[in-house]
Amino acid sequence: MNAASSAPEQTQSGFLGWVERTGNRLPDPVLLFVYFIAILIGVSVLASTLGWSAPHPGEIDPDTGTNRIVTVQSLLSVENLRKLLTLTPETFTHFPPLGFVLVVMLGAGVAERSGLFTTAMKASVAKASPFWLTPTVALACMMANHAADAAFVVMIPLAAIIYHAAGRHPLVGIGASFAGVSGAFSANLFPGQLDALLLGITEAAVQTVFGEYTINIAGNWYFIAAMTVVYLPVIWFVTDRMIEPRLGPYDIALAGDQPAEEAQDALTAGQKRGLSHAGLVVLALVALWVLLTIGPVAPLVDDAAAPEARLNPLYKSLLPFFLLVFLLPGYAYGRAAGTIADHRALIGMMAGGMKDMAYYLVLSFVAAHFVVMFAWSNIGIVLAVTGADALRASGLPVWAMLIAIVLFGALLNLIIGSASAKWSVMAPVLVPMLMLVGVSPEMTTAAYRVGDSATNIITPLMVYFPLILIFCQRWNRHFGLGSLTALMMPYCAGIIAAGLGITVLWVVFDLPLGPGVGVFLESLPVAG
Repeated sequence: MNAASSAPEQTQSGFLGWVERTGNRLPDPVLLFVYFIAILIGVSVLASTLGWSAPHPGEIDPDTGTNRIVTVQSLLSVENLRKLLTLTPETFTHFPPLGFVLVVMLGAGVAERSGLFTTAMKASVAKASPFWLTPTVALACMMANHAADAAFVVMIPLAAIIYHAAGRHPLVGIGASFAGVSGAFSANLFPGQLDALLLGITEAAVQTVFGEYTINIAGNWYFIAAMTVVYLPVIWFVTDRMIEPRLGPYDIALAGDQPAEEAQDALTAGQKRGLSHAGLVVLALVALWVLLTIGPVAPLVDDAAAPEARLNPLYKSLLPFFLLVFLLPGYAYGRAAGTIADHRALIGMMAGGMKDMAYYLVLSFVAAHFVVMFAWSNIGIVLAVTGADALRASGLPVWAMLIAIVLFGALLNLIIGSASAKWSVMAPVLVPMLMLVGVSPEMTTAAYRVGDSATNIITPLMVYFPLILIFCQRWNRHFGLGSLTALMMPYCAGIIAAGLGITVLWVVFDLPLGPGVGVFLESLPVAG
């Protein structure tokens, strides 16, 4: 899909209107990333010339026995130029979101073009109360965080269809779902792979100073569950009381290359039969995945791994599961409803799903190079370590330092999107530092998680932000970067405010973070 080339009539006023107008004057996102690359090259050359460096808190130089010094590398150095010119195919094809998007869209293209999505959403909201639509979508999206990146590809476009089928503005659905999937990324009722990843990094950070130490993998369980409970009404209020009134009624004339079909007519006999067949296929796929997880032969469970990592194969299998759960039910629906005549029509729908991603492929090419060049420059590592050292030297009280960690993580997240990458360089400094003043490593991790995701939804540097923009442009071809940023800013402000409140509440009342884990340490572990 081509990016918007002309600005629509403004839907926002005041500060958000200024954000929308300013953002929409920005160049096409593809060209914007080209500009970012040019700026990054200039900054890398300047910082390298000035010798900008920092000690890496998690790596020891074997020659000196001290922390390895990380220096900013010029992107015009011989080594980096060689990598840029020789690793172009790998840079593009190894871009993390690319595989997720393309694999899921193979199935989603069939489910959409066969009519399954529209019919299923129409049936699901036919008797549903509009009052409960937003909290239901928001909760489902927060729970979908266990599916990691696949949640972006699956839940957000589905939410737009749900809202449209309910007679509401589809961009309202995108706002609510994007806030749930990304703005509230750490919020969930149950621990999952993100807990294993982040708390694993925390454990390693403790061990760099205090030797052997074991982190409770459920050490943030109560905290992230509270985040879910608190964030839900925030997203609900912002969606129904702020975003929807600003957007007003939806004008289908604004739809992009794939106009959204009206979905208000009663279901036909063929559509009902198609839904029944698709539902049976979904149940069969779910039963198959359950069998592969708890059956006598369970390839989706790694019994030899540590307890917190035993379900990693299951988590990693969710991507092909989503492919099949769209592809096969979509085909079953189409055959029963008469929208898929033969296998050629099926393959044509799969190809159509890839055609929709043509613009995203172009965008991914330049975005992938920006991300990898940022890593080559070491600017992200030096920036994170320098900022963490500033927090350590601030002399703030515990609650204020945790708030500073929240805000610092939120600010850093505007330019470094990966939660694990940021925490890998921040944790070795922040975790031992706060342990020395009596704060548990789990509490420091929880504070980091509050700030880490809230600003995902307002930064074009978040790897899925351009994809969300494409989803929006399917419903409004004029929707630009500024429009999406203005749409999500109220969510960002609400989530940060609520997260800060939760953090202060936990510290003041010393509430348990998880089973057997509190805010403060009873005693420091003895260094090995």
